[in-house]
Formats: sequence, structure tokens, C-alpha cells
Amino acid sequence: MSVRHPIISVTGSSGAGTTTVKHTFDQIFRREDVKAVSIEGDAFHRYDRLGMKREIEARNAAGDHTFSHFSYDANDLAALERVFRDYAGTGCGQTRHYVHDAEEAARYGVAEGCFTDWLPFEEDSDLLFYEGLHGAVSTETIKIADQADLKIGVVPVINLEWTQKIHRDKALRGYSTEAVTDVILRRMHAYVHCICPQFTNTDINFQRVPTVDTSNPFIARWIPTADESLVVIRFRNPRGIDFPYLVSMIHDSFMSRANSIVIPGGKLDLAMQLILTPMIQRLVERRRRAV
Repeated sequence: MSVRHPIISVTGSSGAGTTTVKHTFDQIFRREDVKAVSIEGDAFHRYDRLGMKREIEARNAAGDHTFSHFSYDANDLAALERVFRDYAGTGCGQTRHYVHDAEEAARYGVAEGCFTDWLPFEEDSDLLFYEGLHGAVSTETIKIADQADLKIGVVPVINLEWTQKIHRDKALRGYSTEAVTDVILRRMHAYVHCICPQFTNTDINFQRVPTVDTSNPFIARWIPTADESLVVIRFRNPRGIDFPYLVSMIHDSFMSRANSIVIPGGKLDLAMQLILTPMIQRLVERRRRAV
């Protein structure tokens, strides 16, 4: 953690909705005049698309059918930890971009499934913002969670997460339901052992819960809307959280536990603005006083 160079980390699996949460952070950064440098978890994949395909084939041939992008060893987590640590110490670092599709290939001038070159961060930033799969990892050898000042988990209930992933990958990446299902199955081992443990380390978790039937996500014709959902917001340390204020400001919200508030799904952006804006302000004000 760093007073001069704070780090915010948003963690969630593929299809969880971390990109939507990033948009809310971007709004706060613009409104509060915060200069943030951003990095994506995909930038720290160990393999490009072709290399990952070959590695999966080799693992399958060796009898390992659990290897996926969720796996620790499919990512250069030591490099990610180093970027966090370097930024916390100096405000400097570097990142790259993983090119997902043809649109991004045209934008970056790099083939689909490949990485751009590493480039240094812009200078004089107020904070570092990470969004990806492994922003709160804590193992015997990798301590990414220790480097972040504010850690956010985005964790829909599992059937909703699968529904969102299936619809996203079919619509944006042209995959079939069967292909997405195969990916979900292959990732399950790492989801349990690599993704879920991180949500114990996060400071705040946002968990969307549908209020409509999602019992079979593999045949769902649409994703439950925000108005067909509730969001459970859990604070690891509720000290200093003004729950009466939040309940009064967010219509139809209520506290379910001493550290949790439940809100209508359509109020998620408002809740994030109310909760996260003062936290970001404190990080930035503390930094500006220090420098």
C-alpha cells in the first residue's frame, strides 16, 4: 500500500461485469478530476491466443483438463505484482494490451489474439486502476492483494455469471453455446481454487442476485435486467461506513447483516457513486498532501 501512489483493484471472473464497474470508476475519476492510469488483467496472460491453445492441448494430452486463463500459471502474476509494487513505490510502471477482436486489431495495429508492446505509464498520475481476474491474489509467493489500497470484488451468483458469459461470448466473439460451456467446465477447478479465494481479500464485494429463474443458464434466452436483480454489497470492515445514510439515499435498500446492504439492481451505479466517491477522494487527498 502507498500513500503517494495508491492502487485500486477491481477483480472478477470473465462475464462477471467488471467492465461495467470500470465505467462507473471512470465517471468518478472524470468528475473528481482524478488522473488514473489503467491496466487490464489480460495484459498479464502468459500466452497469446495461439500459445494458449497449444498449451491447453499439451496439458490435455498430459491428462490435465483444468488449465485455463483463470489458472495462476496461465498468467505472469509475478510481473503483475511487480507492476503494483513499482507503482506504489515510484508512481511508474508499464503495461500492454491483449487484442481480443478485429476492431481492437485495427485500433492497435496488432493481430487478434496477440499483445501490443509494453509501454510506460503516463507521468504524474493520481492512482493506478486495475481491472481483471487476479487483482486480489494472495498466496505463499504472490502477494498482489497486499499492494492494493482499495480492492473491489464483482461477483454475480454463479448461474447469472454463466448466463452473462454465454450471451457475451456468443454475441461479441461468435462462440457457440457448446464452446462457451466447454470453457466454463475447463475453468471450474481454477474458479474454485484461484478466483473465489480472492473475494475474501477484497474490501467491498458487489454480488448481483437475480429475482427471476436462472436455474438453467445454458438455455436462457436473455440476461436478467438490473430491475430483475438485487445487489448484495458486503464490506470486509464496516467501520466508518454510514449505513443509515446509504439506506436513506437508496430507495428500497436494507441491511441484511451488520456488514452488508442489499439494494435494487437498478440502483447499483448510484450505490457505487455514494460508496466509492468518498473513498477515492480520501486516497487522492492523502496523496496530494504527501507530495
